[in-house]
Amino acid sequence: MLRKNWWKIVGIVLLVITFIEGFLGNVPRKPILHETIRNYYFHVVMWMSMMIFFIVSVTYSVKYLRSQKHAADIYAEEFAKTGIVFSLLGITTGSVWARYTWGAFWSNDPKQLGAAIAILIYLAYVVLRNSIPDIDKRARISAVYNIFAFAMLFPTIFIIPRLVESLHPGGMGNPVFNSQDVDPKMHLIFLLIAVPGWTLMGLWITSLRIRLRFLNEKKFGHE
Repeated sequence: MLRKNWWKIVGIVLLVITFIEGFLGNVPRKPILHETIRNYYFHVVMWMSMMIFFIVSVTYSVKYLRSQKHAADIYAEEFAKTGIVFSLLGITTGSVWARYTWGAFWSNDPKQLGAAIAILIYLAYVVLRNSIPDIDKRARISAVYNIFAFAMLFPTIFIIPRLVESLHPGGMGNPVFNSQDVDPKMHLIFLLIAVPGWTLMGLWITSLRIRLRFLNEKKFGHE
């Protein structure tokens, strides 16, 4: 049992450390950010984990188009849904952060607008799936749309917001976090503890949903 579930235990331990460091650990007192820089362990990590799940999802969509295996479609859908959950958590924690640094939960910042558009595109993926009753047709159309949705992440989140003036780090004239903003300890905790911890938690949730899907699928043996 321990050999089979070791990664779940690791995920829990990493998240416990993340929360301890996030709420109690020492952080640099930077102007404007002050204690809100603790959100670095949560807000930024949500977007990182979201990207991981969307990458896995689109990979399974491509795999479905090549193999037509029903299981690949289920994996693509469930990983996309987990990515959506993390994107919603990301935009929520970002709004809270904005309230204490920019003065408002929502300021129509290009990064906020781009994130909102990306989330709506992926929510449309869920709506599209629910609107097509035929299993095979739904899987094919959803796989193609999933590839489109993933491609749209880059202009909406990474490219356009960096070409215009923005309050958000990474906008024109507003550099992203660097070694002067985040000390080495925070950066290590972010990369080696927070990101793996949240990602493993999302993977755990997704694996449970996939198992339930297979148990409830009428075409359990369909590949």
